[in-house]
Amino acid sequence: MKKTTVLKGTALFIGLVQLILGAGYLLAPHAFHASIGLEGLPEWAAWPMAMNGARFLLFAFGMFMVFRNPTRNKSWIQAMIMVQAIDWISTMIYVFRDVVTLSQVSTASFLPIIFITLLLFTYPARVEGDTQMNPANKPHPVSSS
Repeated sequence: MKKTTVLKGTALFIGLVQLILGAGYLLAPHAFHASIGLEGLPEWAAWPMAMNGARFLLFAFGMFMVFRNPTRNKSWIQAMIMVQAIDWISTMIYVFRDVVTLSQVSTASFLPIIFITLLLFTYPARVEGDTQMNPANKPHPVSSS
């Protein structure tokens, strides 16, 4: 199986996960948290959850862009790798502090590691003319005076 096919499938799956999380946080934050055993949150907690939902939706958009054209959307891949690393580290900190349980964090205890591994393994190779990572290499027209 080609690396691009695996990357596209990974991006599509991650995008769907982000879309579901974004919708849950944005549209029904208290019900969403209650479904994982985090009940009794104050009403004001819906506000930062809604903002978090917006970020999930934005990352879903980014992963759908990667699905369409991985080579042109490397920045989205890099951003997702970083956000997944931060998510996993912060999740593990709260689990080890006994603030939340493994059953409450559910897939957040292992999916980020899988996502990071797949994104790194299938990261698009640099192709000739690719200036995304180094815009200074882009040729500029020479003006004559």
